[in-house]
Amino acid sequence: MNYTGKKIIVCGMARSGIAAAKMLASMGADVTLQDMKPMDALMKLHDIEGYKKEGIKIYAGANPDSIIKEFDYAVLSPGVPCDLPFVKEAVENGVKVISEVELAYTLTPCPVCAITGTNGKTTTTTLTGLLLEKKYKNTAVVGNIGVAYSEKVLSLKKDDYVCAEISSFQLETAWEFKPHISAVLNITPDHLNRHKTMENYVATKEKIFGNQTADDFTILNKNDEYCMKMADKTKGKVFFFSSAEKLDEGIYLDGENIHIKWNGINEDLINVNELKILGVHNYENVMAAAACALCAGVGLENIREVLRDFNGVEHRIEYCGTFDGVDYYNDSKGTNPDASIRAVLAMKKPIVLIGGGYDKGSDYDEWVELFNGRVKKLVLIGVTAPKIAECCDKYGFKDYEFADTFEECIDKCKASASEGDCVLLSPACASWGMFEDYEQRGRIFKELVRK
Repeated sequence: MNYTGKKIIVCGMARSGIAAAKMLASMGADVTLQDMKPMDALMKLHDIEGYKKEGIKIYAGANPDSIIKEFDYAVLSPGVPCDLPFVKEAVENGVKVISEVELAYTLTPCPVCAITGTNGKTTTTTLTGLLLEKKYKNTAVVGNIGVAYSEKVLSLKKDDYVCAEISSFQLETAWEFKPHISAVLNITPDHLNRHKTMENYVATKEKIFGNQTADDFTILNKNDEYCMKMADKTKGKVFFFSSAEKLDEGIYLDGENIHIKWNGINEDLINVNELKILGVHNYENVMAAAACALCAGVGLENIREVLRDFNGVEHRIEYCGTFDGVDYYNDSKGTNPDASIRAVLAMKKPIVLIGGGYDKGSDYDEWVELFNGRVKKLVLIGVTAPKIAECCDKYGFKDYEFADTFEECIDKCKASASEGDCVLLSPACASWGMFEDYEQRGRIFKELVRK
């Protein structure tokens, strides 16, 4: 795709929006970068003058309703909802509305492995990237993982590989996106404040394989009801993984061994006790990553080598140290109840749990039902604290208290934890409001723990 001379507005001045604007400007496009923050606020966060020197115009402090008709393309950052009036007006006036991922994909010269799902995306994408590097030395690990696709795409060649973590927000405005390998790890309710219904949410996730053909691969969780229904919708070759049953074909957990029965292979891949990451959910992530690697032609011994060395990712059940006999774990990536359920189940000691944050419209019943016998104390923060407390009352769990600040929260956890316990930050909620993102929340947690 040639964007030279095209008038393009990039909406949202976060990581991916800035990367897209810079890339397009370098290609000779006429670029406007828009954000709702006023200019004085943007100048404190960004090198606005530097952007202007690169040929990028800035439209600050408002949605682009009055100017949207002027453009050929509107590139939406993931945080920009698709139901805003200017998006509808853009479509009605022939402005092509695409995501930053779609933009970068149209410039990609090599195969793509794309991973989505409600939970486990970052761990699986990170691990898959390491596996692909064994065969494709220049593997670009990009997307929702924290490195914008647009930052890397212009340096790629046809013999390289893209490994992309893809969120539902990024898929909403993806139209031509066609990975050679797609993986859907699991589907549980999330982001319903934006997608409105589970049907919408699932349909958006399904776009990851919507353009695949019989020459492509679709990796699906055999034990997830939504993923099972997707098997009949994709045109790609389906590769199942399972932590709950043996499969006639696929990759599955057999006792303590991960076993492969696929494409003439019928052998154990690895014993889970050789892995450094905890929990059945992580065994599923390992299976999905290994399936991606197999489809991309990576050898079994290379896969085993990487799996044995993999330490997990930051902010996902990340061990932070033991202080006064108490283990501290940072699971700030647990931004919905299902993710936090997995973290709670992975702990082997009594838990002092930190919960609460931004309200995404989640239901906390299944999470709270796990507490009795596992959670010694729950310390609640953020907007959702009263809602979670009400759910605790419903199930007879009374060992909770509130904290007004994160510092107070950590102090309460320290006071509640005894030798042999663990303190777990796994909030079951997004971080927005108190923090910029889950990464900042996790970093601050680790800093406070060390202090």
